[in-house]
Amino acid sequence: MMGSMDSILVVDDNSSICSALTLMLDIHGYKALSCETPEQALAIVEKQDISLVIQDMNFTRDTTSGEEGKQLFYTLRQQQPNLPIILMTAWTQLETAVELVKAGAADYMGKPWDDAKLLTSINNLLSIYHLSKQNNQLARVDSERMSVINNADLCGMVFGGGAMQRCIDLALQVAKSDVSVMITGPNGAGKDKIADIVQANSLLNKQPFIKVNIGALPMDLLEAELFGAEAGAFTGANKVRIGRFEAADGGTLFLDEIGNLPLSGQVKLLRVLQTGEFERLGSHQTRKVNVRVISATNADLADDIAKGTFREDLFYRLNVIELPLPALNQRIDDILPLAQHFVGDGFTFEKTAQQALLAHAWSGNVRELENVCKRAVLLATNAVLTVDDLGLLPSTNSSLSNVKTSEPVTTSTFTPKQGVPSQENGEHTQQAPQQVSAAQVEPDKQQIEQALQHHNGVIARVAKSLGLSRQALYRRMDKYGLSSK
Repeated sequence: MMGSMDSILVVDDNSSICSALTLMLDIHGYKALSCETPEQALAIVEKQDISLVIQDMNFTRDTTSGEEGKQLFYTLRQQQPNLPIILMTAWTQLETAVELVKAGAADYMGKPWDDAKLLTSINNLLSIYHLSKQNNQLARVDSERMSVINNADLCGMVFGGGAMQRCIDLALQVAKSDVSVMITGPNGAGKDKIADIVQANSLLNKQPFIKVNIGALPMDLLEAELFGAEAGAFTGANKVRIGRFEAADGGTLFLDEIGNLPLSGQVKLLRVLQTGEFERLGSHQTRKVNVRVISATNADLADDIAKGTFREDLFYRLNVIELPLPALNQRIDDILPLAQHFVGDGFTFEKTAQQALLAHAWSGNVRELENVCKRAVLLATNAVLTVDDLGLLPSTNSSLSNVKTSEPVTTSTFTPKQGVPSQENGEHTQQAPQQVSAAQVEPDKQQIEQALQHHNGVIARVAKSLGLSRQALYRRMDKYGLSSK
């Protein structure tokens, strides 16, 4: 429910219908206005802040063609292109309905109407309307803001605001220091892009910036990659190998998926962070470097510390400042700007396609959204992309009429937290066996029970491990009759 801040205009030549609709809207917390002619409607919309219009299709006695309603609809669209309009008529004509829905009508209902269905449609349309307005306002504010904040380089990051804005603000704030930064968040959410922003806006932006994905390297080569190796240090080492720390000397080293570093490597990494000293494999010569470390992980390192697989002292060395990056389904105001960015200026999305994008679980985060958009552009036969072009799974978007965009995480998927190597920004990486396919859109009862047992019933941790909000988890627990105890 949007509440009394939303003014809804009812336009119908039947005063009884105007009274019935305005009474229903008033009861449910909306500010309702009514008028009986198209001319009055246009004057009201021009002078007042109207959030949604419910209009009849015929305004002259014994007229059923719908031409008067079409004229009013197109004039309103010309006045305010983003204003949601629900068309209502006792003389439903399929051709007219199809034409006007294609032209941007939000909904088309017959008389007599169903109160529950109408209220659901109003609520959903107002959510999308305000989200669109907010995105546009935030985009303008962000553009002005970024132009004056130290000439910040956002490295092509696209976002709508909210949680992502707070993350970027913090990234820009810590960029100028030399402290270690840990970026946390799920696979595919864009952790490497945040690392790029920190580096680009740091005092070391002209110095080396070396990236290494620890999750993508064989365990037996990790130490050689990080610290280097002398010729003959191991089978196949025919020449001296310069490690990533040496290569990054004077600059920044980005360690992605730091939770996959074995304990032996953790000891050496801790020493480098404390003293700047290390030895190459097969060498007793101590070398010294000055490197800023940015790390990233999709794992719950607090759990790993409790299990003894990650050193607590190393964690506090790496995690001087934490930059938490939310999953895409918790950054709903980023979805449409990102989708438009991925399809380019030559394509737009139908309203129903936008609703499908907002309703989808996005278990693969930004990477999944980018792939969906690229496939849609490749296969589309029209510049206006439809739900069919997106090819999203039916289970995530089959109930678009009931989508409530204010709670995007209720359709999140189950994704294990640990053991899933990744490359951000769409790079291909072989997935670990326990990775759950993006086709799995809902954790079942057994998975929730296992997660509750594993995390000793701590709801916040259980919800995070399943990729759900706490409210969404509670609903599923109620559904299956489960208790945190």
